[in-house]
Order: sequence, then structure tokens, then C-alpha cells
Amino acid sequence: MEGKVLLDKGEPAHGKALPGRLWDKLSKTRRGLTDRINTVITGKKAIDPSLLEDLEEILLTSDIGVETTGQLIEGLQERVDQKFLDKPEQVKAILKEEMISLLEASQGLSTLNLPEKFSGTLDAIMFVGVNGVGKTTTIAKMAHYYQSQGQKVMLVAADTFRAAATEQLRIWGDRVGAEVISQKRGADPAAVVFDALSAAKARKIDKIFIDTAGRLHTKSNLMEELKKIQRVAGQQLAGAPHQVTLVLDATTGQNAIAQAQVFAQSIGVTDIILTKLDGTAKGGVVIGISRKLGIPISFICTGEGLEDLEIFDPREFVEAIFA
Repeated sequence: MEGKVLLDKGEPAHGKALPGRLWDKLSKTRRGLTDRINTVITGKKAIDPSLLEDLEEILLTSDIGVETTGQLIEGLQERVDQKFLDKPEQVKAILKEEMISLLEASQGLSTLNLPEKFSGTLDAIMFVGVNGVGKTTTIAKMAHYYQSQGQKVMLVAADTFRAAATEQLRIWGDRVGAEVISQKRGADPAAVVFDALSAAKARKIDKIFIDTAGRLHTKSNLMEELKKIQRVAGQQLAGAPHQVTLVLDATTGQNAIAQAQVFAQSIGVTDIILTKLDGTAKGGVVIGISRKLGIPISFICTGEGLEDLEIFDPREFVEAIFA
């Protein structure tokens, strides 16, 4: 698949990990989803309406979403009706493969510039998302990752509304050894990006990561600001920003889908990074987002450390929560 890197089970984006790393990180989601499925199918002799109702409740409360849950349950019912499925112990395996198929369908749309596609030219990636989702920390992880691949990275503080945002990006820049471009508080974010792209071209930068504001309570103004950044970036560098990466907090469940819809409709989103998957039982939202929006998931974050970044692989993810 284009834009996808296949990893061994438990292997993070930056290299080989200890066995079971992803399995460990997704333990809360696994307990909330598959352990409960095991409980309701254990001892059952037939797949009856009561069992399907229990499964539906489990999927819904795991934040897989109403539409996706409906599709999965209907698929099970069809197999029962057609006599392809009659044993409760088969249910988990079928749900697992259906979830993988849903995720792979969206990932197949991906044209992301992951390491195997690195072209040697400057790539500008704009990171968007509401405040508090871990956007700036995610940018630092991405910078660390791509630098480990031998690429030269520059960070851009385009959230000029919050002084703390710029300072936080500078701290991370120092920590990962990446140059940070910023201007005074209140500066035009688009102008900051324009100047940063000019500097990046002169300094032979490979990747430029643009940190933007996330004040969704002023949605209209924010979206106009982001659109302006897109326009101005394109004037400085053809095709920029080459990716618009939406960062979502997995712990917010269905609210993450609502946020994704706002950004996708307003400015277009090329890919999604999900954060805080280690701290939630709502990891099923990954499947809901994929089914509802059809936007590829590029990376997932599974902890606070710089190393806690994984290239998203549908089969690895689902195997980890169904193990």
C-alpha cells in the first residue's frame, strides 16, 4: 500500500521495540472491548438476539460509533441468517477481521510522505487540532522520529496567540535539536510561516512542521486563520502545506470525530494522528473515525516520551486489542 510502512508486531516507528509493546500500551482498550466480548460469549451455545444486543452495547460503549457498530452487527446477523456463522466463539475472529477491513479501506487512500516515500525535497506539514490534544508534543515526537531517519527538521510557532505555545515549542525544539522559527506574540501566523519557509529553503531543510492555534470556541476565526496560512504557504512553496495533519485526543471518544468533521470540512485534512491511546479505554474511536471520515491515520501516540510514536498499521492495532 502506498504511503504505508509495515512493521513487526510491537515495533514502533523509530525501530525495534520490546515484544508486546503495543499490546501493553493498548491494555485499557483491550479490557474495555475484547475482555467484555469474551465474557458475553463464554458459555453461550448459540448466537441469538440477546447476544447480538450485548455485543452492540460493548461496541457502542467502546466509542466505535453508532454507524460503525450498526455495520458490524448487521454483518454478524447476515452471517447467522446465511448459516455461515453459528458458534459464539467465532464472533471475535469475525469482528476482528471486519475491523481490520474497515481500517485498511481508509488507509488505502493514503498518499502520505512516510519515510519510504521521502523525495529529498522540502515538505511542509501543518498540524491542526484543538488546544489540549497534545499537538505540540506530537510535533516534537515527529521531529525526533524524522531526524532519526536522517532528515533535517524545522519547527514553526504559528500559534502566536498564546505565548505559552511558542515557549513550549522552543523547549521541545531545544530538546530534540531542531531549529524553531517564531515571532513576537500577536504576529500574523501566516507571515511567520512565509518567513519560515523562506528560511527552510535557504537552509536545505527536509521537513518543516507548523504548529497552529486550536481555539475552537472561535471556530470561524480560527478556520479563516488556517486557510490564510495555507494560501500564504502555497505562495512561498509550491503545494505547501503538503499535508494537513489533524491531531486528536483519543480519550475524548466521539468528540474526536466531531472535531475531525469540523476541520475536514473547513480546511481539508490529509491524515490523522491519535494521541493518548495508552490512557483510554476508548481506543475503538480509531475504527469509528476511519469508517466515518475515510481519512487515513498516519501515526498513533502511546505515551509521553519522544519514543512513544508508532506508524499506524491497521492489522497490528486490531491484533493488539484482540490479543
